[in-house]
Amino acid sequence: MILVISPAKSLDFTTPAHTAAATQPEFLTESARLVKELRALSVDQVAGLMGISDDLAALNVGRFAQWKRPFTPANAKQAVLAFDGDVYGGLDAPGLGQGDLDFAQEHLRILSGLYGCLRPLDLIQPYRLEMKTRLGNARGADLYAFWGDRLGRCLNRLPGAGVVVNLASAEYFKAVAGKALKGRVVTPVFEDWSRGAYRVMGFYAKRARGLMCRYAIQGRLEEPEKLQGFKAEGYRFDRKASEGDRWVFRRKT
Repeated sequence: MILVISPAKSLDFTTPAHTAAATQPEFLTESARLVKELRALSVDQVAGLMGISDDLAALNVGRFAQWKRPFTPANAKQAVLAFDGDVYGGLDAPGLGQGDLDFAQEHLRILSGLYGCLRPLDLIQPYRLEMKTRLGNARGADLYAFWGDRLGRCLNRLPGAGVVVNLASAEYFKAVAGKALKGRVVTPVFEDWSRGAYRVMGFYAKRARGLMCRYAIQGRLEEPEKLQGFKAEGYRFDRKASEGDRWVFRRKT
């Protein structure tokens, strides 16, 4: 099985990587085409396009200006160690050993607006480009058109791709769902008890996605049904609330 997650807006390019193992992203040529489009935009245009402040826009204009190949450990960092959001707090990649990272390299993929489909140890340079960004390009009006079915086909080629475990956000999984992706899709859903009902709570659900990835990696899980044994931080699989391959995990604290 293949686990699929989203990237994070927050990045950590300050903490040294605890592994020297590194690989090159598959779609760097495609990434370079996007960077060329983005370099043509002003700070005001980037701010409007991405819905961010002028300061953030200026930061990313600078990032796109400095983006260059080849990627090396001197100018880039492994994706799973560079992303620093809620999912990655649960995954805690800096706490994984080399054997864990090797397993993740085969069984975990990170979807990205700029880099397409990343392996955990693929080197990346700092950027911000959400998949939902309506960046006009030669292939269409947005990044979904730009990537087309490339990311789905990328997943299809992987050993174990007969089952894709969707731990990504709807924004990112839309880039592969229904676009050449074959096989079974299992979607874990994480709910917390709040105000008299079980609900998906943003921060907690994102962290749980990372925790489940860590559970699968450390347990060397290759069969999706074994994910039903996930019990990190109080979550438990609720068979009655689940339907088909939409698996619900609930926590009541």
